[in-house]
Amino acid sequence: MDNIKKIEKLLNKKNGIITTREVEELGINSRILTRMIERGIIERVARGVYISVDTIEDTYFTAQAICKKGIFSHETALYFHDLCDRTPIKYQLTVPTNYNNILIKNKNYQFFYLKEELYEIGITEMKTPYGNKVKVYDLERTICDIIRNKKKIEIALFTDSMKRYADRKDRNSIKLHKYAKIFNIEDELRKYLEVLL
Repeated sequence: MDNIKKIEKLLNKKNGIITTREVEELGINSRILTRMIERGIIERVARGVYISVDTIEDTYFTAQAICKKGIFSHETALYFHDLCDRTPIKYQLTVPTNYNNILIKNKNYQFFYLKEELYEIGITEMKTPYGNKVKVYDLERTICDIIRNKKKIEIALFTDSMKRYADRKDRNSIKLHKYAKIFNIEDELRKYLEVLL
């Protein structure tokens, strides 16, 4: 099987999106990607990220391929967890303090910075609407994040998200209280939960 066919097979397996790293892991020189662009087989959507020409770009996957340390958080995580109805206006990602990336200057993204030990709490994987896996903060971490940043979130969105969380059968109160203690928001969390539960 020639290299282009191998890459096309990988594209089929990966929902039409590949990275330079994945191609190199197959033992194929990444210069073959330039040839594939010239032949109209793939398009480059970002540095090191390519999609087949018949694939709709998955902007969530692309964003994380570019900003590898970015974890979808806050309102974007609410969307992933079905705690709100609207698609995010801006993609919100949390990154470690002092992390720098080309997307930070992009007005379609909003970044939150945290110390490494807090940044790593509650990371999970979820599928985008296109079926690709991305890193998102889990349900309880997302609730803690919106409580911590309540003043930056619309009150209607905040209230609706909290009500939806309270109605969830899969909520984990023990984990939520553990996170609240770590983020020093135990009193605030108690205040909201007393009203909702």
